Amino acid sequence: MRIPARRLIRRVDRAVLGRAADIIKLLGHRERLTILEALEPGERTVTEICRICRLPQAICSQHLRRLRQLDVVACRKEGQNVYYRVIEPRVKPILGCIRASNAKPRRRRSHF
Repeated sequence: MRIPARRLIRRVDRAVLGRAADIIKLLGHRERLTILEALEPGERTVTEICRICRLPQAICSQHLRRLRQLDVVACRKEGQNVYYRVIEPRVKPILGCIRASNAKPRRRRSHF
């Protein structure tokens, strides 16, 4: 007995798909992934994030703002320091998946 193709497709709520697409687009940037990896162990100041990721503060702050806008990270201010932490639970499995893939860039072959 054949099962209709419609029944084989897993139905996912459109809002869930939309959120997933937004997060995937956001994480499709090397510097943002580096920032999230730096935040994976826990909360850090902007200064620490910049140092770990080797990013100028202006660039780092722009990426952190984008991550904050989509509720991937949250921040709190203490004195003159701003501390960031990951609040999106899907980040850890995504980073784990990337590490597990151990994808190394392929060398480009010379056409000569």
